[in-house]
Amino acid sequence: MKKNILFLLTFIVFVAMRGDKPAYKLFTQKGKVTDFGQLVKAAAKADVVLFGELHNNPISHWLQLELTRSLYAEKKQQLVLGAEMFEADNGVLLDEYLSGKVAERNFEAEAKLWPNYKTDYKPLLAFARDSSLRFIATNIPRRYASLVNREGFDGLTALSPEAKQYIAPLPIPYDAQLPGYKGMMEMMGGAGGHVNENLPRAQAIKDATMAYFILKNLKPGQTFLHFQGTYHSDNFEGINWYLKQAAPELKIVTINSCEQADIDTLSAENKNKADFILAIPESMTKTH
Repeated sequence: MKKNILFLLTFIVFVAMRGDKPAYKLFTQKGKVTDFGQLVKAAAKADVVLFGELHNNPISHWLQLELTRSLYAEKKQQLVLGAEMFEADNGVLLDEYLSGKVAERNFEAEAKLWPNYKTDYKPLLAFARDSSLRFIATNIPRRYASLVNREGFDGLTALSPEAKQYIAPLPIPYDAQLPGYKGMMEMMGGAGGHVNENLPRAQAIKDATMAYFILKNLKPGQTFLHFQGTYHSDNFEGINWYLKQAAPELKIVTINSCEQADIDTLSAENKNKADFILAIPESMTKTH
């Protein structure tokens, strides 16, 4: 009788859990279910954490903020933040805002902010400001990425020394056969459109520059938590590849964000994209 009651209770709990609508589920690289606590534990031991987001997904942004808070509780001032969404030539303005020298209205009027800044990135900056954390603008100014898209890497060589301080040192290593860059070319060709061989180069100069500014601002014992679109770090390429080229000894933790119709299990195409995979329902609302 007791065994029957125990079985019935277990069944009721299982059915109740199946009735929930979870907003996300975390998996390991191989697709094993894990949890936020394990992510924090691994991230706290890393030199660099690359959090790949879906730009318009609220769960990606919420978990970025929660991970920041949890790592700050572990690392305090040994935590450094940075993001693709802030360009290197806005670095001084960003520092001035975080230190209180520039008012919020002036910062928001002068910085090149993404359309979803107020909902998705402002909370991260507010946490950095209130916690006296450094927040690094890591991305190449978009005008120089556009230059590469038009003229290739050669377009950067004629820039002034002042301009080049916002870019990874030239020439950057570049492997056009990396699956991420090669895939960009294949996608363009598959759509029947014009194949611009400079498009993956423009992506690469972004990846290289973000890696450069991460390393430039990372000191021993610190953890640099970086936020970027998931394509910039998927499959351990992009920023991760450039970091490893410059500093093979770095301990890096990568996070991929993906959407699935069913998040009970990780789909085959999303396995092996990162150390941790954040699976989110396809029906999740968007921030923009």
